[in-house]
Amino acid sequence: MRNILSDRQLNFLAAANVLVLAAGVAFAGANFITLYNFQSMSAQVPELGLLALGVMLAMISGNGGIDLSGIALANLAGVLSYLLVRHWVSVDDAPLLFVWTFAAVALLVGLAGGMLNGFLIAHAGLTPIIATLGTQMFFTGIAVVLTNGSAISIGYIEPLDDFGNSPVLGLPLCFSLFLAVALLLGIVLRFCPFGLRLYLMGSNAKAARYAGIALKKMLFLTYTASGVLAGIAGIVIAARTSSVKWDYGSSYVLIAILIVVMAGVRPDGGYGRIVCVVLSATALQMLASLFNFLNISNFFRDCAWGLLLLLFLAVSRVDIRSWLASRT
Repeated sequence: MRNILSDRQLNFLAAANVLVLAAGVAFAGANFITLYNFQSMSAQVPELGLLALGVMLAMISGNGGIDLSGIALANLAGVLSYLLVRHWVSVDDAPLLFVWTFAAVALLVGLAGGMLNGFLIAHAGLTPIIATLGTQMFFTGIAVVLTNGSAISIGYIEPLDDFGNSPVLGLPLCFSLFLAVALLLGIVLRFCPFGLRLYLMGSNAKAARYAGIALKKMLFLTYTASGVLAGIAGIVIAARTSSVKWDYGSSYVLIAILIVVMAGVRPDGGYGRIVCVVLSATALQMLASLFNFLNISNFFRDCAWGLLLLLFLAVSRVDIRSWLASRT
């Protein structure tokens, strides 16, 4: 408990959630804190939260790590999965089998996309921002060709719709899945050798190499894991919207990076906490919902996300205590 109370980043994010909630009540009224609105907000967190977890892994790995291809890969996973599975399994005869097959193919697409990113960065030696920007355009291009640039309606498939929109014990299933994935990833980073090696590699790649850590293998596995998370996000998006689209969530790259930076993940690698990413995602989602209640333009939202990102990047580069000490 003492460690929790002394964790400034965790306390800041918890306070941010409370402040946004209070602002919602003050500006939007009591409707902002109804059970329905909480369920609606929590159903929207997973797609962004999963992409942010992928960006977090890439940042922790150091070497200017970033994954810009997440939403493009998520969209491709949904598009390719639906186009293939509809020829293999009848939705009318076996809807549950259709959903499980859809999810399996989407995960495989995410895995393949993550492996491509990992190969380009770890073995081809490309800079992460250039490699993932290139694959982002590549994944988007494939999805555009497959759909002729149009959205494809999946239609109402009860098991898939229930997963994306129906609550169980008050929580949407997709949000429960997001929490489970975050918990599993937190356990891996905290207690498994992979997590220790990832943090060491991000904080000091030279020391990690001398410690016998296979840096190329770690980078490959890290970006592969990020791709799998994008595949899961693709499943959630398809379940929530009952459609697949090549350009869904065009601003998600910016917001995912903002979530991660706001969570205190160091852009230069070596540090990041899952619980902070989860709290950061919930705070930004509540803020986005407040913008909806106030009918604020989407253009203003993108401007707000950009300004917040610049602000937190600037703050992460400044040691406030040292700056204040130099002024006294």
